[in-house]
Amino acid sequence: MAEEKKKENPIPEDAQEETADAPEQETVEETETVDAPETDESPETAEASEAPASKAKGFFGKGKKEPKKDQGQLLAEAADKYLRLAAEYDNYRKRTAKEKENAWTEAKAQTVAAFLPVYDNLERAMKQETADEAYKKGVEMTMKGLQDALTGLGVEMIPALGETFDPNRHNAVMHTDDPEAGENTIVEVFQQGFICGEKVIRFSMVRVAN
Repeated sequence: MAEEKKKENPIPEDAQEETADAPEQETVEETETVDAPETDESPETAEASEAPASKAKGFFGKGKKEPKKDQGQLLAEAADKYLRLAAEYDNYRKRTAKEKENAWTEAKAQTVAAFLPVYDNLERAMKQETADEAYKKGVEMTMKGLQDALTGLGVEMIPALGETFDPNRHNAVMHTDDPEAGENTIVEVFQQGFICGEKVIRFSMVRVAN
């Protein structure tokens, strides 16, 4: 019986004891798989991203540079830019000068319009008969001073009496049949008009003959 047991166990007893005492080793190793990062680029997208890079090499092809402009062409372009800039500046200067002139004319017109009632009162006073020569002389001198001041500002009286009616300068408030006067002739002035340059400060109020 002992011999049969020895045949069944060919491993020595010492080796069996070491094997029994040794800890069991894990034979299965866990392996982790790392997924590669997903990209949204498809083959078409990759080609599209490479296209600008190929275009960046130059319009004239790889290895070629844009030809330089000669001195004559550069001078012509500089002269053209200078002429354009000079023309723009000249237009700006004329426009600002015109705007400044219009602003000054408008300011004068508003100032003069504020003094026109004084002119009307002096004109009525001069038409009144009076025995006081000193009073009459004083009114005439005051009117003369006001007229000189208006002339100094470039303000002129609009000719009316005996003139042909002009709707751009006259305001017809009455019409009359006068066979001795010509057609559309102003026969009476009710209120004097004034003009400054091309700007009418006040229209002349008149009577016109048909």
